[in-house]
Amino acid sequence: MSTATIEPSAELAELGRFFTIAARRIDAGETAPEMFSAAIDSAWHTLVADPAAHDAFVLLHAGRRLEHVETKGFGPITWVAAYEEAYGPLPEIWFTSADGTVNTAALTQYRETGTVVAEWDCGPEPGDGDDLAPDDLAPATPHQ
Repeated sequence: MSTATIEPSAELAELGRFFTIAARRIDAGETAPEMFSAAIDSAWHTLVADPAAHDAFVLLHAGRRLEHVETKGFGPITWVAAYEEAYGPLPEIWFTSADGTVNTAALTQYRETGTVVAEWDCGPEPGDGDDLAPDDLAPATPHQ
């Protein structure tokens, strides 16, 4: 099995944070967070294309398996306060399209009000074996 090399990027760094927030919300019985950033979702789609890399990345950041699922909606983004408590204000990449264009109106609204109102079309959902820790997936070493 070959795993593509996943190059570090701002999008992947934020995706990792998003997965951490997702796991906390799911563990607390809350709804999964909404993925409203096209730039970060694009990085997620690239990662999904390599299932082994995706599983390793998600387990590293969420401690569980998470699937990428379609879920459409529009409204306030419910996890912003949890993100800010853990990491500080949302960076610009959250307001960036897949082609790199920043939605300055949405970014300004967030900076002025502390709230994000957006549209989303996907999010995380617990996957099979979602209670596994990263070590649970490590290959067994043969006894000698």
